[in-house]
Amino acid sequence: MKKTLLIILVCFAVYGFLKSPLFLSVKSAIVTERSVTERSVTEASNSDRFLAQAFENNLSDVQVGGSGQVVKILPDDTQGSQHQRFIVKLKSGQTILIAHNIDIAPRINSLKAGDHINFYGEYEWSAKGGVVHWTHHDPGGRHENGWLNHGGKMYE
Repeated sequence: MKKTLLIILVCFAVYGFLKSPLFLSVKSAIVTERSVTERSVTEASNSDRFLAQAFENNLSDVQVGGSGQVVKILPDDTQGSQHQRFIVKLKSGQTILIAHNIDIAPRINSLKAGDHINFYGEYEWSAKGGVVHWTHHDPGGRHENGWLNHGGKMYE
């Protein structure tokens, strides 16, 4: 009877562990047999879905990452801190304005329409698809660091 009760308790403990956030995070960190390309496509579609939800729900002040194609280079915003601005189209079709602070981080001089870019920063809702800013380090250490990756080079 005691052995049966012990086995049942162990089974519940193992089941609880397998359903726990700790196990799920460990499980997601385990390298799978999928190729890097397949993982990249999955991650891109997940980020597209998250960005679509942020837009649909009027969310702001949300850290996001993603990638897409530069469809338009806009003039720099020179009011206050200077920002390099360009529009990125995600695979989902959603467009996002990237506002990259060039008073803090280097300008991407080689950027042109048609280029692929990866980004990480803070999303702010707008009726046109949203804005991603804080794509640079925070010199004051009060905000999560962001970045842009273009042509294999990090801009932060």
